[in-house]
Amino acid sequence: MSDRSESGSAAPAPLWATLIATVFGAGRLRPGPGSWGSAATVFLWWLLTRWIAPAWQTPAACLLALAVVIVGIPAATRVARASGIKDPGFVVIDEVAGQLITLIAVPVAWQSLVLGFILFRGFDIVKPPPVRSLERLPEGTGIVIDDVGAGLYALACMHLLLHFGLLPR
Repeated sequence: MSDRSESGSAAPAPLWATLIATVFGAGRLRPGPGSWGSAATVFLWWLLTRWIAPAWQTPAACLLALAVVIVGIPAATRVARASGIKDPGFVVIDEVAGQLITLIAVPVAWQSLVLGFILFRGFDIVKPPPVRSLERLPEGTGIVIDDVGAGLYALACMHLLLHFGLLPR
């Protein structure tokens, strides 16, 4: 079944895919929709941790990141197909995945949250090797997995800083 209507224009993506891919419209905010998606994630994670015991925060972050990747790939695929754009800037579910990965097993303190945001956005923008090559994966997989890679780089930096006592525990 084609995503193109009879007039030749793209059919709109399903509502579920649009809501997930744009994180309920955060991807439509300007400037820098990716930064808005990451900021929303940091804020929501901070809120969620008010109700999650510290011992359960690491498994919760892992499960949440995994769920975002699993749901985000098909959502990003549907929205990218409907828009006719390979990696639409308004799709920010990938930033949610990468930002969550950055914060795995990181104490929830304002310093860690701010630094995690900055590191993830930096790695997402620069895309050091092999992250840039992950963009070549097909459709939603490429959209989401390159941010997973950026999140892993940021996660490694966060844990090095924690190891050397440069972030609060």
